[in-house]
Parts: sequence; C-alpha cells; structure tokens
Amino acid sequence: MSKTKTGFFCQSCGYESTKWAGKCPSCNNWNTFAEEIVVKGNDKKEKDEWSSYNNGTAKLKTISINEVSSAEEKRIVTNDAEVNRVLGGGIVMGSIVLVAGEPGIGKSTLFLQIGLQLNDITTLYISGEESEQQIKMRADRLGIRSENFYLLTETNTQTIFQEIKKLKPQLVIVDSIQTLQSPYVESGAGSVSQIKETAAELQRFAKETNTPVFLIGHITKDGGIAGPKILEHMVDTVLQFEGDRHYAYRILRTLKNRFGSTAELGIYEMTGDGMRAVSNPSEILITQKEEPLSGIAIAATMEGIRPLLIEGQALVTQSVYGTPQRTVTGFDLRRLQLLLAVLEKRGGFHFGVKDVFVNIAGGIKVEDPSIDLAIVSALLSSYEDVPVNQHYCFAGEVGLSGEIRAVNRIEQRIAEAEKLGFEKIIVSKYNSKSMSKAKYNIEVVALAKVEELYQYLF
Repeated sequence: MSKTKTGFFCQSCGYESTKWAGKCPSCNNWNTFAEEIVVKGNDKKEKDEWSSYNNGTAKLKTISINEVSSAEEKRIVTNDAEVNRVLGGGIVMGSIVLVAGEPGIGKSTLFLQIGLQLNDITTLYISGEESEQQIKMRADRLGIRSENFYLLTETNTQTIFQEIKKLKPQLVIVDSIQTLQSPYVESGAGSVSQIKETAAELQRFAKETNTPVFLIGHITKDGGIAGPKILEHMVDTVLQFEGDRHYAYRILRTLKNRFGSTAELGIYEMTGDGMRAVSNPSEILITQKEEPLSGIAIAATMEGIRPLLIEGQALVTQSVYGTPQRTVTGFDLRRLQLLLAVLEKRGGFHFGVKDVFVNIAGGIKVEDPSIDLAIVSALLSSYEDVPVNQHYCFAGEVGLSGEIRAVNRIEQRIAEAEKLGFEKIIVSKYNSKSMSKAKYNIEVVALAKVEELYQYLF
C-alpha cells in the first residue's frame, strides 16, 4: 500500500515545503505556494522498467574517469540545417531537448515537419493537445509523407511507456510536457509536481535507452518557461522559439546546450507549407530601399558563429512634451541611454531635448555590443537629417570615453559584408592587430573615436 502525503510547492521555482509559507525562501516570490498530493509508491519496478529495453547493457558500478573512453557523441543529422546548427551538429543520441515558445508561434508545426522528414528513423509523436485528425490535417498541409512516423494521443505516462516498449522508436517528440500526467503524483496536469515527475520519467527513459526526446513546453505571461526552474536544469538543451506574429520570420535560439554553443540561432520563414529554413538571413534583415534615407545604418553582428547584417533605424525629433521620450524595439534601452550620454558629453550633441526612437528592422532582438557603432551612426544621421551611404556598414563597440572598441571575429563580419556587396566597413582601429593581411574587395576603414566617425560620415 503506497503512502499518501501532501506537499506545498512554489508554482514559480518548484521549491517543496512541508507547510504553507507566504514567501518562497528559494525565489523570494510571494503567495506562490500551492498544496499538491504526492503519492510515493514502490518505485523499484519503475527503476527496472528500462533494463531490458536495450538488452540490459546499462551497468551500475563506480569507475575511474581514466577508464571512460572519450568518443564523439553520435548524432542524428536532420534535413533541417537550422535545427542541426542550433543543436551543435544534429540530434545527440540519448539527449533530452526542451523547446519553448509563445502559443501559435509554430513549435508543433516545426517538430512535426522535422519528424516527417526523418524517413529512415522511427519517430513517435506524442500529443496531449491535439487529436490524430488535427495532426493529420497539418501533415497533409506540409505535404510530406513518411512510413516511419507514428502518432499517439495520450497523456498518461504509463500508457505512453507501454506503447514505446512495443514500437521501440528512435526519436520521441512530446507535445507538450505540461499536458502529461504521471500516476505516481495525484495533482493535476501542469502542476509543479506533475511536470517534475513526468520530465524525470522521460529523462530516465532517454538516458537508459539512448533515445533522443524532444519536449515542447509552454511559456508564462512573463515570457519564462512554464513550470519549475528545475525543468531547465534536468534537460540537456533548452531552445527558445520566438518571433513577432506580425512578421513571417521565426527565430530558434539556444539558451542552454551541453553538446554545443549556447549562442546559436536558426531563422525560419512561416509559410502556408510549413517552416522554411532561411539560409541567408542578412538579405531579409536589410530592407531594400530605392533612395537613401536618414537615420538608417547597417551593423555587422554575430549570432554564435554566424555573421548577420542587420539594419538599425533611429529617429531623433524635437520633444513636444516636457520629458523627452526614449523608445526602443529589439535593442537594450539602457544601452541607448549610455550611447546618448556619450554623444552628448564627447560630441556636444544636444540629445537631452530630443525624443529618440530606435528600432532593429525585421523584428529581431540583438544583444551584441558590436552594433553600437551602427546605432550611433543612425542617431547622428537622423540628428543631422543626412543619410548614411547605403553601401557602408559598421562593426564596433562604443566605450564611455567615446572610443570605438575592438570586437571579436572581425574577419567573418568583413567577409559577410563583402559577400553582400558593401563597399566600405567601418571598424575599430584596435581591430587592425587581429585582422589578417588578406586583401579584401571591400574597403576597411579603421577609426578610434566617435568624433572621427562624425567627421568621416558628415
């Protein structure tokens, strides 16, 4: 007979307490504790359930680290180059990947498409949100047929694992982790204890059978991944699927990756036939203009190991109200205030009485400080109402004393700008040491201070 007990769980971070508390001692949030029934049964059967799955190859014994053979992890290479990139070269065997994003952004469509494209691999798609007919309608719309793709619409984990034992799939996709329920926990689906338990069961299955598992997850209204923070610690990789629903473009971003870089980015275009991978995003992030316009400058940025050219837009206008506005989209507001203070102090420009609006075209968010130089150029261009030459691009960080600081991977940025037909790239003078003496078809202009940038452009 299993013993029933209740526990109080913080709905924000998953902290467990024996009694109710007003403030969570782990995350310091107020009024987040909720009582949940936890059934602690005999879990010996549960521990043994995967021992026969791969002929009992898992051995439990303590060994020296020198006895462990270091080998390159085996990966399943998908037909989707963007997913391969963000995962670090393909799906690692036995890995567990959490994918989170806004509702309606295209998570289910993307992973249904990836599963259908893997013709030579048995894929099981478990859905707790849609019926078989809904998934079939979407598959017909994608226009991809696969003999090795199987569907299961179920939320009980014990039933799911019974079906997995019969089918023995090589890839499992769960849509979504918040809908699953374990019989070991009596609280409702989506509660902290249910998410912890179902994720732990799937993690045990992935590691002991060497089967990769994708978990599609919901996000909260604050933009964080729904459920306890422990969920992100348990998985090997966390991917964020983001984008503005008013734009056709979607970004798959790596937040955590135990098998690759955490700064990778994949770009998709949402079409009627599914998600189309965008191989050259620089062309979509730069608007094609018939005539030069003031307040626009092109920045050469990096996302992981991938160079991108993006368009920074600025509008500087006389303030109508008493307090000047500072409004940004896709850029850090505090970074903008820092750049305005530098221009006011070092260049003598009176931005203190102006409204300033900054936008990164294409609906993407950029955190790379190397776009400072392009934003400064766009601000000065709008302030003077003189267009920057549309064949110039910029790569440099601006310091508090007005100096243009060096940025990393400058050669890849220059090569990307050259490939897209730019005539000049303006970089930091301090980058010249790290640049090779190779001849570029693009002119590289090295400047040391913001004052020199103003004199050069205007």
